[in-house]
Amino acid sequence: MKKIDVVNTLLAKKSYQPAKKHSAKMFAPSNIALCKYWGKRNAELNLPVTSSLSISLGDKGSVAEIRVSDADSDSIFLNNTEIGLSSAFGNRLITFLNLFRKNNLPHFEIVLESNIPIAAGLASSASGFASIVLALNDLYQWDLAPNQLSILARLGSGSASRSIWHGFVEWQAGANDDGMDSHGEMIEALWPELSVGLLILSEKEKGISSREAMQRTVTTSSLYSAWPSKVDQDLPLLKKAILDHDFDQLGKTAESNAMSMHATMLSAWPPIIYSLTETTNSMQKVWKLRKEGLPLYFTQDAGPNLKLLFLKKDLASVSQCFPAIEIVHPFLNHCTK
Repeated sequence: MKKIDVVNTLLAKKSYQPAKKHSAKMFAPSNIALCKYWGKRNAELNLPVTSSLSISLGDKGSVAEIRVSDADSDSIFLNNTEIGLSSAFGNRLITFLNLFRKNNLPHFEIVLESNIPIAAGLASSASGFASIVLALNDLYQWDLAPNQLSILARLGSGSASRSIWHGFVEWQAGANDDGMDSHGEMIEALWPELSVGLLILSEKEKGISSREAMQRTVTTSSLYSAWPSKVDQDLPLLKKAILDHDFDQLGKTAESNAMSMHATMLSAWPPIIYSLTETTNSMQKVWKLRKEGLPLYFTQDAGPNLKLLFLKKDLASVSQCFPAIEIVHPFLNHCTK
């Protein structure tokens, strides 16, 4: 089954012509996985080997504005810079948009704004593709359900399936070949005290994409066979910790899950190492602070940057130890620095 088959199924009775105005603008939050998505059972449809669970990053994410254009071709602007259509990013985006229009028409002007570093392990593609799907849904007036929007976003980027919602989201791996049971589901839980600190150690684009690293890990890592069992162990622990507001259980499970994911990359060939010296130094600092009594944990995605997990009551202590940290309160939809 191809991506276009999924789109045709979900949009079987929907219009492929803009139904309201000539533009639509929508925001989607970035999300950070506490239980990681790492490995695909179907690369074409971005179907994961395991389920995953994430927390959104408040108003950190992407805004997509899609305008119907009278020009002879599409145009793409990312943070006020025009992106070539033949570039890797431009080609990926236009290929995705072509799933939702006939004969590549109408032409679009796509304006993307992101307030997180691009391709640096902060889920910029997740919020980007989710915001595009939300804008298309508004432009075409499809009135799709959130789980259907999640499926469409997944076709652009797997993690985008979790960026349709704010808060905690579980992306269910599903078992069907067509992927119609593989989508996000919001976890009905609020935790206003939970805070995330973005420790940006590098804003440079990473040398190996998440997609490439994931594929290499699945095909060559001697440790990858243990990964599904690790997820089966961690997911219920995280969900219970969320419902019980058990911060220590949440933190240690998320940190362990991240370290295990990176261990599979280290055993891949050639090995994949996203961490910089600053990354490992910051990890050791977190461990030292925790040993001294500060309840502080971290998680790390496919990039050098860390996301620190702590409670709001410890904000002053964490900020003092990490002055450059950017604080996100996911359930207050508010960011400070």
